[in-house]
Amino acid sequence: MLFDTLKAEPGDAADMERLLAENAGEVAAVIMEPLVQGAAGMLMHPPGYLAAVRRLCDEHGALLICDEVATGFGRTGKMFACQHEKVAPDLMCVAKGITGGYMPLAVTFASERIYEGFLGRHEDYRTFFHGHTYTGNPLACAAALATLDVFEYEATIDMLQPKIALLERLLAPIADLPDVREVRQRGFMIGIEMEGFDPALRMGHRVTLEARSRGAIIRPLGDVIVLMPPLAIDDAELQRLVAITHESIEAAVAGSQPVALAA
Repeated sequence: MLFDTLKAEPGDAADMERLLAENAGEVAAVIMEPLVQGAAGMLMHPPGYLAAVRRLCDEHGALLICDEVATGFGRTGKMFACQHEKVAPDLMCVAKGITGGYMPLAVTFASERIYEGFLGRHEDYRTFFHGHTYTGNPLACAAALATLDVFEYEATIDMLQPKIALLERLLAPIADLPDVREVRQRGFMIGIEMEGFDPALRMGHRVTLEARSRGAIIRPLGDVIVLMPPLAIDDAELQRLVAITHESIEAAVAGSQPVALAA
């Protein structure tokens, strides 16, 4: 069920151009998470990269497929990450935030050009026949519609902007910690990368355990601490979350240091 793929260097438009040129006529599509590669460790693409990939796909006749399962529905500060660079993908995959996390639901958007490729008479057999038992689950779809209503009624994206700015200010002291290599942020997607620890120490996991004991559930990706707070979080809760993360990093680092005993 697996097939070979070409892998481009994250955020490097020149490398993407090289891959497409060296494999001219053989690339069907480029698949990417726009702006932020979540499970790769919260890697942030440089400004303009997404737009450059869109241009390169057009030049080389490849489709652009954007995975907005993690980045969609306000997570980066706009409804969809692609909007930051005014990019329209040929296919877009969304999930998670579409129901506010209450029900599992995934949706695939397609451009008109892709959609028209499956139109025709019955005997042409161009119909996209794929389907499964839970397609169009009414309860999940109702949760999605209710979530979209909340986005509009509460002006969720507009209300999010000052919280993004507050979060950036709150994270600044963490970036100054001696054992933190980098703090990466795009909207409400944050990766705090620890540095200089033996993988056997599982430092990221240690930090999450310290946070749990202080009342916050966060997750690690290796030695990258991930923060993805709910969009509805208020300022006081945001301050508490970052304060707990700060304290947990310091406690985990202190607990990993060898203790010298006097003779």
